[in-house]
Amino acid sequence: MNTVLSRANSLFAFSLSVMAALTFGCFVTTAFKDRTVPVDIQVSRVMLKNVDDFTGPKERSDLGFITFDVTADLRPIFDWNVKQLFLYLSAEYETKNNALNQVVLWDKIILRGENTNLSLKDMKSKYFFFDDGNGLRGNKNITLTLSWNVVPNAGILPLVMGSGHTSVPFPDAYEATKSY
Repeated sequence: MNTVLSRANSLFAFSLSVMAALTFGCFVTTAFKDRTVPVDIQVSRVMLKNVDDFTGPKERSDLGFITFDVTADLRPIFDWNVKQLFLYLSAEYETKNNALNQVVLWDKIILRGENTNLSLKDMKSKYFFFDDGNGLRGNKNITLTLSWNVVPNAGILPLVMGSGHTSVPFPDAYEATKSY
């Protein structure tokens, strides 16, 4: 009646259906969990330079440097369905040319089993903080926010913003020194 091949096919299809149901159950158990935690961001130093912008025709752009401290306990985010966290610190600000500017300044990946108590002191920007003009000079409302992507074993990839942020005023004058 049934050949060995058709029985193997039935067994494989049933096993695949059971694994899909278990994966969906894994997703549902953690899908509605609140992944926000309090974050403390302190800025200890802000420096601003006006440098040549080689992307345009002989223009100069603002380049910002920020030294910051970040403290957060990320333990409540990790559960059995979290594989890793992708953390990133971003700056948001408004200029006369653009209503919303967003720049990623720093990032870090935290794997399951690593130290989840984030306590970073005197960190410098990992990436350049360039503005496409002179929108950083004298800008009093540059907001730093720590956000993260939760990378699960099964399910969606939620983007979560930390519950703490800080506003940083940038200086009205450019720095003349060459050291940072």
